[in-house]
Amino acid sequence: MTAAALAGCSAVPGRTEAAPVADVRRTSKVAEQLRQVMDRLRFQEVLDTAPPTTAQLRSTQNPVDKEAQRTRPFAAADPKPIVQQPQMDATIIELDERGRPVSSGTVLMSPRYQHGVVVPVDRNLSTTSVRWRQWDDAGWYKNKGQGTIDVVPGRENAPLDHMLDYPASVLKLMVNFGVLRLVDQGEIKLDDTYSYAPTEISPLCGEATSNTVRKYMDASLTMSSNAASCALVKLLHDHHAVDSLNQAFQDLGLETLQLKGTRASNGGRWSNEITMSSLDTAKLLTLVNGAPGTVWRAPNGKPVKSDDVLSPASRKFFRAELAQQGFNDMLSTTNWCGGTYPAAGLPNAAPKRWIGADGTVTVDGNKFGRDVRPCNKRAEVTFAHKTGWVNNSGADAGIVRALPGKGGRSYVIVVFSNLGTQYVDARRPKTPPGIFPFSFTEKFAKLGRTMDSYEKRRAGH
Repeated sequence: MTAAALAGCSAVPGRTEAAPVADVRRTSKVAEQLRQVMDRLRFQEVLDTAPPTTAQLRSTQNPVDKEAQRTRPFAAADPKPIVQQPQMDATIIELDERGRPVSSGTVLMSPRYQHGVVVPVDRNLSTTSVRWRQWDDAGWYKNKGQGTIDVVPGRENAPLDHMLDYPASVLKLMVNFGVLRLVDQGEIKLDDTYSYAPTEISPLCGEATSNTVRKYMDASLTMSSNAASCALVKLLHDHHAVDSLNQAFQDLGLETLQLKGTRASNGGRWSNEITMSSLDTAKLLTLVNGAPGTVWRAPNGKPVKSDDVLSPASRKFFRAELAQQGFNDMLSTTNWCGGTYPAAGLPNAAPKRWIGADGTVTVDGNKFGRDVRPCNKRAEVTFAHKTGWVNNSGADAGIVRALPGKGGRSYVIVVFSNLGTQYVDARRPKTPPGIFPFSFTEKFAKLGRTMDSYEKRRAGH
């Protein structure tokens, strides 16, 4: 299918149904490649540093502030093989030189789909073939990765069933998107000072602060500050903008993007009610990246256009912030340049703002300790992205663009998984004193590098 056909095909009013088989087949080459690579990487070979006992499983409760788990030390004692196939949800949307989608692939992996399964996606980059469920911390063990709470109503008879991974700090994409909607609506300005004054103190969010909206957003997106993000969530609540944000996602056909359950009092309570699929996250980033004309059609048949969703100025600011990402340590491992572990990921450069005189990266006091200058010199792409992790969630979502003369590829890649800091590789070395610990299995970096090589070859054809 051509870019014009994918972006501008007709649709009848009402919810878009699955595309004809011919449409799906024309977008499935990258999907099957993604599935094969995920299967070959054998994510089930990771080790679990904190496998729960039977008694612990019986008493496990879903955390209310899941991101507070980030403050816990990385477990390392006596790791055991993971008990079942990890839960994964990955999407690539391939773009043409103008940012228009030309094809896409979404793959789910779980105890039910041990070798991965390709999700049928229609010409509007949508699917009705999956029954999406909320993440359940204990349920992943007890119910073999099958959730019990539906995210999208009316999917009880869908052929595929998948429990969405908790998105961790990738949820900050939704938060910042919502704030930029307020900017575009003229309700706030980026350089307005916002006084964050929580009426109840949360360990996740911290105490009262004051800063410009711009600086809160920068801290939220580039160094993943929970405190700054809480302030932005409370800002949305102050403007009664959370419900309208969730409705906007539905209206755009991004039905799994749901920023639900947060507290108006402090912007906290980040729980499993907050959901994101890789497909809808990739679609959101496709809009942020920008494309001319109709990118897809919404469930009611209305054309979805980048400029109607966010202004060009807001999209430019959003992309620029994502391009300043400090944590290049999942799909990209530039922060760990030069060592034998972890494997090399996406070949992007670490932003200069984080690099010290010795060439090493330090982000918000977190020292990586490797000289990244050799990797920066070899960089082939830019990667405007957001990472996220807690003990049972690892995520990375971003926009990849080739540097001039470096292969010409352009695509969006999103990976969600339950493989957070609790899971390690058998060959992972000990972290030197004073150095930021390895956060993810190196299999994510291998996935990023392999798919980028595939996209480079595709762009060269």
